Amino acid sequence: MRIGVGMVLAGVLMSTAANAAERFPVLSPEAMTPAQKAVADKIVSGPRKSLGGPFNAWLRSPDLADRLQQVGEHIRFGSSVPRRLNEFAILITARAWNARYEWYAHYPLALEAGLAPAVAADLALGKRPVAMSADEAVVYDFCTELRRDKAVSDATYAAALKLLGEQGVVDLIALSGYYDLVSMTLNVARVPTPPDGALPLPDLKIQP
Repeated sequence: MRIGVGMVLAGVLMSTAANAAERFPVLSPEAMTPAQKAVADKIVSGPRKSLGGPFNAWLRSPDLADRLQQVGEHIRFGSSVPRRLNEFAILITARAWNARYEWYAHYPLALEAGLAPAVAADLALGKRPVAMSADEAVVYDFCTELRRDKAVSDATYAAALKLLGEQGVVDLIALSGYYDLVSMTLNVARVPTPPDGALPLPDLKIQP
């Protein structure tokens, strides 16, 4: 059974109507162009079931939105990277960008996938998590080094290759780039998080 765009949007409208700072007003089904409606229907009928996060903003460019949502669907639901590590990498990206909505959305998914709360708590504070497992440390080092240095060392690459294989390394790079874009969109759009959202994410100055 297909989920109607109107039903999903009704919930989005209720959660965002009071936030005057949001820069892209939520598009009602009546306000959407045929191209926007087609993409919105694909998104809410797929595994996400929601137009939350960056999608309301992306619908302003429906062809781009369609391509991005397909990439994101693979990265979240079809990646060769194990789900716990995948969600951990998303949280690393959210922390790097101070992307509160991204953290709010993926923090519970990461815990559900097996990430220890203590690891997420350290990450939220901008610390290298002390309780990481060996495979989590590989992912943390790879993603952090890639953003900080714009490259990875031979040792970091070798560890990631041993853990994930070539496909996994490429999938992890793609995740980092895709969720950078998601974070940028969320921050520019000022997508709000519920007041009772997940673990607080304080603003941290991003080091050059």
